[in-house]
Amino acid sequence: MPGISTTQTDKKVIPLEKRERVIAAIRGEAVDHVPCGFSLHFPKSVTAHEAVVKEHLDFFTQTDTDIAKIMNENLLNIGRPISTLEELAQLPHTDLRPLIDLQAELTRDIKAQCDPQLFLLGTLHGICASSIHPMETQGMEYLTARNFILNGLRQNEAAVLPVLEAVCDWLCEFTKSYAQAGVDGIYYASLGGERDLLTDEEFEKWIKPFDLRVMQTIRETGCYCFLHICKDGLNMERYRDFAPLADVVNWGIYEAPCSLEEGKKLFGDCTIMGGLPNRSGVMTEGTQEQLDDAVRQLVSEQGKTKFILGADCTLPSEISWSRIRSISDTVHTI
Repeated sequence: MPGISTTQTDKKVIPLEKRERVIAAIRGEAVDHVPCGFSLHFPKSVTAHEAVVKEHLDFFTQTDTDIAKIMNENLLNIGRPISTLEELAQLPHTDLRPLIDLQAELTRDIKAQCDPQLFLLGTLHGICASSIHPMETQGMEYLTARNFILNGLRQNEAAVLPVLEAVCDWLCEFTKSYAQAGVDGIYYASLGGERDLLTDEEFEKWIKPFDLRVMQTIRETGCYCFLHICKDGLNMERYRDFAPLADVVNWGIYEAPCSLEEGKKLFGDCTIMGGLPNRSGVMTEGTQEQLDDAVRQLVSEQGKTKFILGADCTLPSEISWSRIRSISDTVHTI
């Protein structure tokens, strides 16, 4: 990655551009103010390519955050229902490249039209989520799809592991495509850490090796790796070994639960991203004054080194973008 100047004069950091600010935060260098980044799923009615590009660009402009996260709705989908292990076993024989190409086209078009000073972050769903997307995209409920894969692994590991290997190969190709499209980093969303989902031994065998392989690929492309850990009731200890391959870690501090301070101890030298709840509390229910106070308190507690202000996960689609803009405006003054 190119060197970023954070020259100081009389201990005051010279103002940085957005991309410079994020990279400085990742590297643990001085920043003029804490960078921030938030994302949400755009309305499902927005599906046409040009409309999706415009929605991203409008969001980036109106919220004025440092990180521009490109959403990824091109989920793994083989185009037909899967209800048996025999049908699932056909996934490795399906051409999945078109989905990667669609996301690459979206990424290139957004990059060509957005502020070049933004830190561009591509979204990549991890092995756990991606392995159930083929069922979910055909109408199967999340819990049903999740249990279908897990029961398959427990009953016939030899039949289902090749499917996970094929999904991992697809994710690695997705990663390379993102890098070629010009993103600065990849937001890798890892699920599977829920205590009620897998045992520690199952996570170690069925999730961790694949997640680490994708994260290694992210690093090899030269992109920064943003590890996102999602869902309720997490055993965060399962992710300790992920730290060497992560540049930034973001998780549900209220969902896990695991505080920012606990996460810093767990992930060592990684930059921490988050601090605000995404679908409750001050982020969605507080007054403007309460939200401003929460932002100031977070920066006061966490400091300006190796910290990026954000939320536990995606914000509600219906949230007013002006609330996100107010956060950007507030951190500019701290």
